[in-house]
Amino acid sequence: MTSFEASTGRHCHNAVNPLHSSMYFAPELQDALVALGLERGTMAYLAGRAAPLGAVDAGTVTATFYNFNHEHVERYIPAAWAVTTPEAVLMARLRGADGTLRRLLGAEVLASKEVAEAAELALRATEACRREARPLYAANADLPVPGEPHLALWHAATLLREHRGDGHLAALAVAGLSGIEALVLHNATGTAPTSALFMRTRGWSAQQWDAARDGLRRRGLLDEVGDLTRSGVVLRGEAEALTDRLDAAPYDHLGPAATARLTELGDGFTKRLRAAGAFPAVHFGRG
Repeated sequence: MTSFEASTGRHCHNAVNPLHSSMYFAPELQDALVALGLERGTMAYLAGRAAPLGAVDAGTVTATFYNFNHEHVERYIPAAWAVTTPEAVLMARLRGADGTLRRLLGAEVLASKEVAEAAELALRATEACRREARPLYAANADLPVPGEPHLALWHAATLLREHRGDGHLAALAVAGLSGIEALVLHNATGTAPTSALFMRTRGWSAQQWDAARDGLRRRGLLDEVGDLTRSGVVLRGEAEALTDRLDAAPYDHLGPAATARLTELGDGFTKRLRAAGAFPAVHFGRG
């Protein structure tokens, strides 16, 4: 960042992102997508996340999601578009977000001045987001802003998430990490889901996982037992720092005081989401 610490934007992202990501763990979104004819689980997730891009093929989804096995993606995309349309998925996604937030936060919170304030701040931050080389952000940025404050906040959280996420994928590419290698390194931190869960949800085999781990050992990023080496820690730190720099513009635009306020509001909402059981042990997402 140019005006204050780069990690400040990361902290704000971490506070606001759960307002978007909670829906991927919620029954409301899955139920809405299954009602369209999609299979529950991976197909619904891939279609729900990719719908802003249009009826894209598996290659586009693999490229923009980064850490999914392409052969796994091919099982569900473009088959999803044979049973429903991206437009129908987008409407279902909004219904799912609405139902999820209503259940987890409650009507009183959603009608509060804090939600309206957070929506205004988050939308202001998105004014400085850039479309160049950010396909998922750019696709979501073309969608209309919902009228209700809690859905406007969810939409803004989505834009900020995908803006940072697209930048993070660029940082992983600069680091020379494939999708599965990024997962293996993340898993080696001890703060990520289990390797079995990563393999199941992203479609990687045990043999592919072991081969990626061996390759990272040869690069000196993992030791013999699969823990991060000093070089591995440094590489991950450099990738995160580059992600921060690529994601600086929204928070520079918002300014230190407003960024701190959005972080404070987001933290409060996230605590409520977690207390309501929003995040079970299932994990999707990107590298």
